[in-house]
Amino acid sequence: MANLKDIRNKIKSVKSIQQVTKAMKMVAAAKLRKSQDNMEKARPYSGSMQETINSILPDINRSLLPILDNRPIKKSLFIVVSADRGMAGGFNANVIKRTENEINAFGKDNSELICIGKKAYDHFKVRNYNMVKHYVDFWNDLKFNSAKSIGDDIVERYRNKEIDSVHFIYNEFKSVASQIVRSEKLFPLEYREIDSDKSTDSKVFMPSKDEIVRTLIPKYINVQIWQYFLESNASEQAARMLAMENATENAGEMISDLSLEYNKARQAAITTEIIEIVSGANALEA
Repeated sequence: MANLKDIRNKIKSVKSIQQVTKAMKMVAAAKLRKSQDNMEKARPYSGSMQETINSILPDINRSLLPILDNRPIKKSLFIVVSADRGMAGGFNANVIKRTENEINAFGKDNSELICIGKKAYDHFKVRNYNMVKHYVDFWNDLKFNSAKSIGDDIVERYRNKEIDSVHFIYNEFKSVASQIVRSEKLFPLEYREIDSDKSTDSKVFMPSKDEIVRTLIPKYINVQIWQYFLESNASEQAARMLAMENATENAGEMISDLSLEYNKARQAAITTEIIEIVSGANALEA
Protein backbone atom coordinates (compact mmCIF):
# COMPACT_ATOMS: atom_id res chain seq x y z
CA MET A 1 0.00 0.00 0.00
CA ALA A 2 1.29 3.47 -0.90
CA ASN A 3 2.34 5.71 1.97
CA LEU A 4 0.20 8.64 3.10
CA LYS A 5 2.42 11.30 1.53
CA ASP A 6 2.23 9.71 -1.94
CA ILE A 7 -1.55 9.43 -1.76
CA ARG A 8 -1.89 13.06 -0.62
CA ASN A 9 0.26 14.18 -3.58
CA LYS A 10 -1.89 12.14 -5.99
CA ILE A 11 -5.09 13.68 -4.60
CA LYS A 12 -3.59 17.16 -4.95
CA SER A 13 -2.55 16.49 -8.57
CA VAL A 14 -5.94 15.10 -9.58
CA LYS A 15 -7.72 18.07 -7.97
CA SER A 16 -5.52 20.45 -9.99
CA ILE A 17 -6.39 18.57 -13.19
CA GLN A 18 -10.08 18.68 -12.26
CA GLN A 19 -9.92 22.48 -11.92
CA VAL A 20 -8.39 22.72 -15.41
CA THR A 21 -11.03 20.47 -17.00
CA LYS A 22 -13.81 22.45 -15.29
CA ALA A 23 -12.40 25.70 -16.67
CA MET A 24 -12.02 24.22 -20.17
CA LYS A 25 -15.60 22.96 -20.04
CA MET A 26 -16.88 26.44 -19.16
CA VAL A 27 -14.84 28.05 -21.95
CA ALA A 28 -16.09 25.48 -24.48
CA ALA A 29 -19.69 26.03 -23.34
CA ALA A 30 -19.38 29.79 -23.86
CA LYS A 31 -17.85 29.31 -27.33
CA LEU A 32 -20.51 26.73 -28.19
CA ARG A 33 -23.35 29.16 -27.54
CA LYS A 34 -21.85 31.69 -29.94
CA SER A 35 -20.84 29.19 -32.66
CA GLN A 36 -24.17 27.35 -32.48
CA ASP A 37 -26.04 30.63 -32.84
CA ASN A 38 -24.00 31.58 -35.93
CA MET A 39 -24.49 28.13 -37.43
CA GLU A 40 -28.27 28.13 -36.95
CA LYS A 41 -28.57 31.62 -38.45
CA ALA A 42 -26.68 30.54 -41.57
CA ARG A 43 -28.59 27.29 -42.16
CA PRO A 44 -31.77 28.83 -43.69
CA TYR A 45 -29.77 30.91 -46.19
CA SER A 46 -27.58 27.96 -47.15
CA GLY A 47 -30.62 25.71 -47.55
CA SER A 48 -32.52 28.29 -49.60
CA MET A 49 -29.59 28.76 -51.98
CA GLN A 50 -29.23 25.01 -52.40
CA GLU A 51 -32.93 24.72 -53.17
CA THR A 52 -32.61 27.43 -55.81
CA ILE A 53 -29.68 25.65 -57.46
CA ASN A 54 -31.57 22.34 -57.41
CA SER A 55 -34.57 23.96 -59.10
CA ILE A 56 -32.56 25.56 -61.92
CA LEU A 57 -29.87 23.01 -62.75
CA PRO A 58 -32.16 20.47 -64.52
CA ASP A 59 -32.95 23.08 -67.19
CA ILE A 60 -29.35 24.14 -67.80
CA ASN A 61 -27.20 22.94 -70.68
CA ARG A 62 -24.06 21.95 -68.78
CA SER A 63 -21.88 22.13 -71.88
CA LEU A 64 -22.40 25.91 -72.06
CA LEU A 65 -20.83 26.56 -68.65
CA PRO A 66 -17.34 25.22 -67.76
CA ILE A 67 -18.23 25.31 -64.07
CA LEU A 68 -20.97 22.73 -64.68
CA ASP A 69 -18.76 20.37 -66.69
CA ASN A 70 -19.43 16.79 -65.60
CA ARG A 71 -16.33 15.08 -66.96
CA PRO A 72 -14.68 11.73 -66.13
CA ILE A 73 -13.03 11.89 -62.70
CA LYS A 74 -9.29 11.44 -62.94
CA LYS A 75 -8.10 13.79 -60.18
CA SER A 76 -10.00 14.43 -56.94
CA LEU A 77 -9.48 17.07 -54.29
CA PHE A 78 -10.30 16.19 -50.68
CA ILE A 79 -10.69 18.94 -48.09
CA VAL A 80 -10.62 17.79 -44.46
CA VAL A 81 -11.80 20.09 -41.67
CA SER A 82 -10.26 19.47 -38.25
CA ALA A 83 -9.48 21.54 -35.16
CA ASP A 84 -6.32 23.39 -34.19
CA ARG A 85 -6.43 21.89 -30.69
CA GLY A 86 -7.16 18.51 -29.18
CA MET A 87 -9.01 17.44 -26.02
CA ALA A 88 -12.24 17.06 -27.99
CA GLY A 89 -12.86 13.33 -27.76
CA GLY A 90 -12.97 11.64 -31.16
CA PHE A 91 -13.72 14.85 -33.06
CA ASN A 92 -10.40 14.98 -34.94
CA ALA A 93 -9.70 11.24 -35.13
CA ASN A 94 -13.07 10.46 -36.75
CA VAL A 95 -12.81 13.03 -39.54
CA ILE A 96 -9.16 12.12 -40.24
CA LYS A 97 -10.01 8.42 -40.44
CA ARG A 98 -12.89 9.13 -42.85
CA THR A 99 -10.57 11.18 -45.05
CA GLU A 100 -7.93 8.46 -45.14
CA ASN A 101 -10.53 5.86 -46.08
CA GLU A 102 -11.92 7.94 -48.94
CA ILE A 103 -8.51 8.88 -50.35
CA ASN A 104 -7.27 5.29 -50.14
CA ALA A 105 -10.45 4.05 -51.83
CA PHE A 106 -10.05 6.52 -54.70
CA GLY A 107 -6.28 6.19 -54.93
CA LYS A 108 -3.50 8.29 -53.39
CA ASP A 109 -1.80 8.94 -56.72
CA ASN A 110 -4.94 10.55 -58.13
CA SER A 111 -5.85 12.56 -55.03
CA GLU A 112 -4.94 15.96 -53.64
CA LEU A 113 -5.50 17.07 -50.07
CA ILE A 114 -6.18 20.37 -48.34
CA CYS A 115 -6.00 20.33 -44.53
CA ILE A 116 -8.00 22.80 -42.47
CA GLY A 117 -6.79 22.87 -38.87
CA LYS A 118 -3.50 21.91 -37.22
CA LYS A 119 -4.59 18.42 -36.16
CA ALA A 120 -5.22 17.23 -39.71
CA TYR A 121 -2.02 18.90 -40.92
CA ASP A 122 0.09 17.25 -38.18
CA HIS A 123 -1.39 13.88 -39.07
CA PHE A 124 -1.04 13.96 -42.85
CA LYS A 125 2.30 15.80 -43.16
CA VAL A 126 4.23 12.75 -41.95
CA ARG A 127 2.34 10.35 -44.21
CA ASN A 128 2.52 9.82 -47.93
CA TYR A 129 -0.38 12.04 -49.03
CA ASN A 130 -0.34 14.72 -51.71
CA MET A 131 -1.08 17.76 -49.53
CA VAL A 132 -1.29 20.85 -51.74
CA LYS A 133 -2.33 23.36 -49.05
CA HIS A 134 -2.85 23.58 -45.33
CA TYR A 135 -4.32 26.13 -42.92
CA VAL A 136 -3.20 26.16 -39.28
CA ASP A 137 -4.41 28.54 -36.56
CA PHE A 138 -7.44 28.74 -38.80
CA TRP A 139 -10.11 29.04 -36.11
CA ASN A 140 -8.61 31.98 -34.23
CA ASP A 141 -10.26 34.45 -36.60
CA LEU A 142 -13.03 32.65 -38.49
CA LYS A 143 -14.63 34.92 -41.09
CA PHE A 144 -16.60 34.47 -44.30
CA ASN A 145 -13.61 35.70 -46.29
CA SER A 146 -11.75 32.56 -45.22
CA ALA A 147 -14.42 30.41 -46.87
CA LYS A 148 -14.57 32.71 -49.90
CA SER A 149 -10.83 32.50 -50.48
CA ILE A 150 -10.88 28.69 -50.43
CA GLY A 151 -14.07 28.55 -52.52
CA ASP A 152 -12.76 30.90 -55.21
CA ASP A 153 -9.60 28.82 -55.50
CA ILE A 154 -11.61 25.59 -55.85
CA VAL A 155 -13.88 27.07 -58.53
CA GLU A 156 -10.92 28.37 -60.53
CA ARG A 157 -9.10 25.04 -60.39
CA TYR A 158 -12.22 23.16 -61.46
CA ARG A 159 -12.79 25.55 -64.36
CA ASN A 160 -9.18 25.02 -65.47
CA LYS A 161 -9.64 21.22 -65.28
CA GLU A 162 -6.87 20.84 -62.70
CA ILE A 163 -9.29 18.76 -60.61
CA ASP A 164 -12.36 16.78 -61.62
CA SER A 165 -14.15 16.44 -58.27
CA VAL A 166 -14.10 18.06 -54.83
CA HIS A 167 -15.06 16.35 -51.57
CA PHE A 168 -15.50 18.25 -48.31
CA ILE A 169 -15.16 16.15 -45.12
CA TYR A 170 -16.27 17.71 -41.85
CA ASN A 171 -18.27 17.17 -38.64
CA GLU A 172 -21.93 18.12 -38.87
CA PHE A 173 -23.54 19.41 -35.68
CA LYS A 174 -26.62 17.43 -34.66
CA SER A 175 -26.75 18.12 -30.95
CA VAL A 176 -24.40 18.78 -28.06
CA ALA A 177 -24.01 15.03 -27.60
CA SER A 178 -23.94 14.07 -31.29
CA GLN A 179 -21.71 15.13 -34.18
CA ILE A 180 -21.70 13.19 -37.45
CA VAL A 181 -18.83 13.03 -39.96
CA ARG A 182 -20.08 14.07 -43.39
CA SER A 183 -18.49 13.89 -46.83
CA GLU A 184 -20.13 16.33 -49.24
CA LYS A 185 -19.36 16.49 -52.97
CA LEU A 186 -19.02 20.10 -54.10
CA PHE A 187 -17.98 19.29 -57.67
CA PRO A 188 -19.24 18.12 -60.05
CA LEU A 189 -22.47 19.81 -59.09
CA GLU A 190 -25.40 17.48 -58.64
CA TYR A 191 -29.02 18.38 -58.06
CA ARG A 192 -31.66 16.64 -56.01
CA GLU A 193 -35.22 16.13 -57.17
CA ILE A 194 -37.56 18.84 -55.88
CA ASP A 195 -41.27 18.84 -55.14
CA SER A 196 -43.53 19.53 -58.10
CA ASP A 197 -45.07 22.52 -56.34
CA LYS A 198 -41.61 24.11 -56.21
CA SER A 199 -40.95 23.67 -59.92
CA THR A 200 -39.64 26.65 -61.86
CA ASP A 201 -41.46 25.77 -65.12
CA SER A 202 -44.03 28.52 -64.65
CA LYS A 203 -41.53 31.17 -63.55
CA VAL A 204 -39.90 33.81 -65.71
CA PHE A 205 -36.21 34.47 -65.04
CA MET A 206 -34.54 37.81 -65.65
CA PRO A 207 -31.72 37.51 -66.59
CA SER A 208 -31.67 34.03 -68.12
CA LYS A 209 -31.21 30.86 -66.10
CA ASP A 210 -27.76 30.39 -67.64
CA GLU A 211 -26.66 33.83 -66.47
CA ILE A 212 -28.14 33.28 -63.01
CA VAL A 213 -26.31 29.98 -62.63
CA ARG A 214 -23.05 31.47 -63.93
CA THR A 215 -23.24 34.16 -61.23
CA LEU A 216 -24.79 32.10 -58.46
CA ILE A 217 -22.63 28.96 -58.49
CA PRO A 218 -19.43 30.57 -57.13
CA LYS A 219 -21.47 32.29 -54.40
CA TYR A 220 -23.23 29.01 -53.67
CA ILE A 221 -19.90 27.19 -53.25
CA ASN A 222 -18.63 29.88 -50.87
CA VAL A 223 -21.82 29.76 -48.79
CA GLN A 224 -21.70 25.96 -48.57
CA ILE A 225 -18.07 26.01 -47.43
CA TRP A 226 -18.91 28.69 -44.86
CA GLN A 227 -21.76 26.51 -43.58
CA TYR A 228 -19.41 23.52 -43.29
CA PHE A 229 -16.97 25.63 -41.26
CA LEU A 230 -19.72 26.82 -38.92
CA GLU A 231 -20.98 23.25 -38.47
CA SER A 232 -17.47 22.01 -37.72
CA ASN A 233 -16.75 24.85 -35.28
CA ALA A 234 -19.94 24.20 -33.31
CA SER A 235 -19.22 20.45 -33.35
CA GLU A 236 -15.71 21.02 -32.01
CA GLN A 237 -16.91 23.10 -29.07
CA ALA A 238 -19.66 20.59 -28.26
CA ALA A 239 -17.23 17.67 -28.43
CA ARG A 240 -14.69 19.47 -26.23
CA MET A 241 -17.32 20.49 -23.69
CA LEU A 242 -18.56 16.89 -23.45
CA ALA A 243 -15.01 15.51 -23.22
CA MET A 244 -14.09 17.95 -20.45
CA GLU A 245 -17.30 17.14 -18.57
CA ASN A 246 -16.44 13.43 -18.70
CA ALA A 247 -12.86 14.19 -17.63
CA THR A 248 -14.12 16.23 -14.68
CA GLU A 249 -16.42 13.40 -13.59
CA ASN A 250 -13.61 10.86 -13.93
CA ALA A 251 -11.32 13.06 -11.84
CA GLY A 252 -14.01 13.23 -9.17
CA GLU A 253 -14.21 9.45 -9.08
CA MET A 254 -10.43 9.20 -8.82
CA ILE A 255 -10.42 11.65 -5.92
CA SER A 256 -13.07 9.56 -4.13
CA ASP A 257 -11.08 6.36 -4.67
CA LEU A 258 -7.82 7.98 -3.54
CA SER A 259 -9.52 9.49 -0.49
CA LEU A 260 -10.81 6.06 0.47
CA GLU A 261 -7.34 4.59 -0.02
CA TYR A 262 -5.87 7.42 2.06
CA ASN A 263 -8.29 6.79 4.92
CA LYS A 264 -7.52 3.07 4.85
CA ALA A 265 -3.78 3.74 4.88
CA ARG A 266 -4.13 6.24 7.73
CA GLN A 267 -6.27 3.81 9.74
CA ALA A 268 -3.73 1.06 9.13
CA ALA A 269 -0.93 3.35 10.31
CA ILE A 270 -2.89 4.27 13.46
CA THR A 271 -3.64 0.61 14.18
CA THR A 272 0.03 -0.32 13.74
CA GLU A 273 1.07 2.49 16.07
CA ILE A 274 -1.42 1.37 18.75
CA ILE A 275 -0.20 -2.22 18.50
CA GLU A 276 3.39 -1.06 18.90
CA ILE A 277 2.48 1.02 21.98
CA VAL A 278 0.55 -1.85 23.59
CA SER A 279 3.33 -4.30 22.81
CA GLY A 280 5.90 -1.96 24.35
CA ALA A 281 3.77 -1.51 27.49
CA ASN A 282 3.35 -5.26 27.88
CA ALA A 283 7.09 -5.75 27.49
CA LEU A 284 7.78 -3.23 30.28
CA GLU A 285 5.32 -4.93 32.61
CA ALA A 286 6.95 -8.24 31.96
